[in-house]
Amino acid sequence: MIREEIQNMLFAEQDKPYAAFTAKLIHTIDPQTVIGVRIPTLRSMAKALLKRDDLEAFLSDLPHQFFEENQLHVLLLSLQKDFERLLLELDGFLPYIDNWATCDILAPKIIAKHLPDFLPYIQKCLSSEHEYTVRFGVGMLMSHYLGDAFDLQYPKWVASIHSDAYYVNMMIAWYFATALAKQYEEIVPFIEQKRLSPWTHNKAIQKAIESRRISSETKSYLRLFKR
Repeated sequence: MIREEIQNMLFAEQDKPYAAFTAKLIHTIDPQTVIGVRIPTLRSMAKALLKRDDLEAFLSDLPHQFFEENQLHVLLLSLQKDFERLLLELDGFLPYIDNWATCDILAPKIIAKHLPDFLPYIQKCLSSEHEYTVRFGVGMLMSHYLGDAFDLQYPKWVASIHSDAYYVNMMIAWYFATALAKQYEEIVPFIEQKRLSPWTHNKAIQKAIESRRISSETKSYLRLFKR
C-alpha cells in the first residue's frame, strides 16, 4: 500500500535529533508522531509522489498517523495545478490540521492565478470553528492580498474575527504587522482606533516594531498605542 511505502520512505530519512527539536517547537501534537524529516527532503518526496497513479489513496487515507505525512500532504496540495480540485482537497484536509507548522507550510501556488475566485473560500475559512482553518484563511490574505490585490475590506474581515484560539490570534497579529509594512496608510487606523483585541493589538505592534520593513519613526509612533 502507498501509505506503508511512504512511511518507509520517511523513516529512511529519519533524523532523531531533528525530531526532538521539531517536537519542542510544536506543542499541540504528540511527540511520538514526529519522525524527524527535514523540509527540503519532504519537498523532494512530494515532487516524486506526484507521478504516482495511486496518490489519491494516500490523500484520502485520513487521518494520517505521522506529522510528516501531514507535511507531505500539504506540500502535495501546494503543488496542485487544478484550482477546482484544490478547493475540494482543501475541504477534505483542513479539518485534520492540528498544528501551526502544517498550517503555515500549506501554500498552493495555483491561488496566485485565481485571486478573485479564491476570496469566497477564504471567507468560508474565516468563519470556520476550526482553529487552523481560520489561521489558513488569514495566512492566505496575508500572502496574496496585501499587494496589488489589496482591498480595505480584507483587513476588516480579519479584524472582525473573535477567537480565543492562540494560533488564530497570533496569525491575526502577524497579518496586521505585515499589512502595516505594505499598506500603512490603510492599516494604521486599525491600530489607532484599537479595533483588535488587546492581546492581538499589542502583539501586532510588537511584530511591527520587530520588522525591518518599518521605519524607526513609524515604530516610535506605533509604540504610543500599546495597551
